[in-house]
Amino acid sequence: MQLSRRMILLGAGTLPFAVASLRPGTLAQTAAQVTEVPPILFVHGNGDYDALWMTTMWRMESNGIAHDRMMAINFTDPNARSDDKVEQLGRSSTEDQRRELAVAITELKRRTGAARVALVGSSRGGYAIRNVIKNGGAGDVSHAVLCGTPNHGAFATDDQPNNEFNGRGSFLRGLNEGESEVTPGVAFLTLRSDGMDKYAQADGRFIGKPGTPTGVTAEGPELKGATNLVLGALDHRELAFHPRAFREIYKFIAGREPTRIAIVPEQSVRLSGLVTGTPGGVATNRPVSGATVDIFRVDPDTGERNGETVHSAKTGADGRWGPAQVEPSWSLEFVVASPDAPTTHIYRSPFPRSSDVVHLRPARPLGPADKDAGAVVIMSRPRGYLGLPRDVVLFDGKEPADVKPGVPTDSAATLRLSASEIGRNIVAQFGEERIVARPWPAAENRIAIAELTY
Repeated sequence: MQLSRRMILLGAGTLPFAVASLRPGTLAQTAAQVTEVPPILFVHGNGDYDALWMTTMWRMESNGIAHDRMMAINFTDPNARSDDKVEQLGRSSTEDQRRELAVAITELKRRTGAARVALVGSSRGGYAIRNVIKNGGAGDVSHAVLCGTPNHGAFATDDQPNNEFNGRGSFLRGLNEGESEVTPGVAFLTLRSDGMDKYAQADGRFIGKPGTPTGVTAEGPELKGATNLVLGALDHRELAFHPRAFREIYKFIAGREPTRIAIVPEQSVRLSGLVTGTPGGVATNRPVSGATVDIFRVDPDTGERNGETVHSAKTGADGRWGPAQVEPSWSLEFVVASPDAPTTHIYRSPFPRSSDVVHLRPARPLGPADKDAGAVVIMSRPRGYLGLPRDVVLFDGKEPADVKPGVPTDSAATLRLSASEIGRNIVAQFGEERIVARPWPAAENRIAIAELTY
């Protein structure tokens, strides 16, 4: 089954990002209907964390999937090694990922009493899924959904034989050997883009080698023996986290269309999560102890604080903060003060539902490019890229100059302001989501982030 770009764009336009309303009891009825759906374990990609699955889990809950029948793994060191066979500080091997995922599968089975679970992976997460299934775990898995996973590599060349992203390397050749590229007994689904995935491109400019053929094409994520779907103009991350992707994930696992795509709000929302860091400049999911988290309710039109702190916490050895009680209509500012990192002011849209994966990672250190800036504000889209001209992307009233047009490759844009501009608000607009942030003095080692949810 293949969908044209026109179909995906028309379909996306009908998917409301606004929350929906429900009559009392509807969710309970839906929950009774989905008891046969296997527990679902979500697996993030390279350099990412489990928090990216938050909106997907909200949509699952809105279709009656109980929260305790879902889990999202948080790999300790989410970045891949340059050479899979050589230890690299703060980075993981394919075996590290296979081992951690196998433990998570065992835990979800224990927690739910289920014989088998469904696995859903974004990008590199699909490698761990395939590795677990191929090497003894097939009996524990009912479904495997691979979203934008570069199953035949982000490149396929004769050099770098131990790079796990090399389609001609030892790791992927081992996964793909045989007439069928899937393991019998497990239902496989792949989701890919119609030419907008930066890791499924014929030219190497998206992996730092412009003009060099990669040896892969847009069809790279497909697998022989799997159900392979093309989701049109979605980018690499959206193949996992976009509402269009959610529809296919749910339908494949549940065996029917979702009742709704929109997220159903809760009357009262509880938020919690981890503070993590970037030791040595490498993003990890290791908890940070001794970080403080202050949460403020802010005016959605000005970004100004509305009253005193809603919640204050200091992390212990487990790095956790929360829970914080908020309302589903509140725009929020999270202030994270973490050792050896800038004080980071994270502005977020209202949270329609509770979540225990609201993870907070301080901004990158101020660098040479920021030396003359009075303030630095970053617009960040963790669950997708900022696509121009595909998307409406406005940062302080303009299309950001540091977002490259064409195939979406940039998930963040940076605005540097003079000291005299610190008092004004900055609007980050992506599609229908709008976040107003306040600049903070760079001289005080502070950075503001407008973090998009959708």
